[in-house]
Amino acid sequence: MRCPAQICPPLYNVRNCYIPREVPYVHPIVNVNRHVIVNVPRHYYVPMTRNIVVDPGCPGCRRGY
Repeated sequence: MRCPAQICPPLYNVRNCYIPREVPYVHPIVNVNRHVIVNVPRHYYVPMTRNIVVDPGCPGCRRGY
């Protein structure tokens, strides 16, 4: 007597193959050019001329007489 064949659930052998797909990520970059005003002192020199007369007095004369 022969026994009937037993049917087992199927076995799966799965091989995954990955295919790359690019997904864009946008990173905005803002370049800022700053012009900063800095107060710097500027010195001005104004020349002046003064004429001073120095009188030594009369030779041979005494003061107070």
